[in-house]
Amino acid sequence: MERDPEMSNDYANHYGSLGVFMNVNKALLTFIKIGVAIIFLLVVIYACMHFSDVGFDFGYRIFTEEAIDEAPGTDIMVQVEDGMSAKELGEMLEDKGLIRDANLFVLQLNLSAYAKKIKAGVYTLNTSQTAKEMIVIMSGNTIESTEGTETMEGTETNSGESEAQTTGEQ
Repeated sequence: MERDPEMSNDYANHYGSLGVFMNVNKALLTFIKIGVAIIFLLVVIYACMHFSDVGFDFGYRIFTEEAIDEAPGTDIMVQVEDGMSAKELGEMLEDKGLIRDANLFVLQLNLSAYAKKIKAGVYTLNTSQTAKEMIVIMSGNTIESTEGTETMEGTETNSGESEAQTTGEQ
């Protein structure tokens, strides 16, 4: 079966250019798919980097958050009610200007040894105190410092000395 040369040319003229056109479309479509995939991967990589940076900063602040003000700061009275959640307590402290971030405070409280030890009452807190210091005060415990131990009432005893020596009694 021989092909008719005239029919062959007609076929090539008619369908050959369409075949080239289809190949160009296929190549263009492949190029667009690859471009979209690369853009998608770049967006995913950027999002991962951004969220890891934000997560690291937040995690770092859990353990290193500084006080709002330097000493002497401002005394602010707060009332902790019985059954108050960590979230409610954090929001109240944030509203009163004692902490910067209520969500961060909730994590600091939940990760501390005082998570379930906050006691109801009225407390005088200061803007120069860290969240940890406020948590310790509201739990009714003492704050240990390098200079001594400060109790909830604010009295200090030097570490290594007895109470009698500090007050001058022998």
